[in-house]
Amino acid sequence: MTVAPVDLPQPELEFVFEVRVSVADELRIGRSAEEVLHFVAITGGTVAGPRLTGEVLAHGGDWFVERGDTVQLDARYVLRADDGSLIDVRNRGYYRADSSVESRLDAGEVVDERDYYYRTAPVFQTDSEQFRWLADNQFLGMARNEGGQICIRFFWLR
Repeated sequence: MTVAPVDLPQPELEFVFEVRVSVADELRIGRSAEEVLHFVAITGGTVAGPRLTGEVLAHGGDWFVERGDTVQLDARYVLRADDGSLIDVRNRGYYRADSSVESRLDAGEVVDERDYYYRTAPVFQTDSEQFRWLADNQFLGMARNEGGQICIRFFWLR
């Protein structure tokens, strides 16, 4: 039996906002020879975009595990919108860069986010009616290191 191909729609992405997060020094927690657990505290930041503006509160952090050439990310933090609404963010993803990109980043150079893989899948929670759409939809984050901050552009997956 042959199944006819289904004409599926291509996903669409809508840019909604960018966060610029400042972080404290990295702490190496350790775990095993094959993987290493690290933690960085989030110390604040900004939120700006067409669908949300505000600040990143100095609460939360990123627990990330190095496994070979790939880093698995698990960040949790809180946004405060300009109207005072609080939004919980659970942002998981992956980071991978070759040694030449790592050297450029370590030197403080701004590196195009297409030159390395730094992608996230955030989940939002809030009781704010205005921002409830964040908790009811799927998003994609494209991140980069820039000027000592982690910058993540969030896109609504339509």
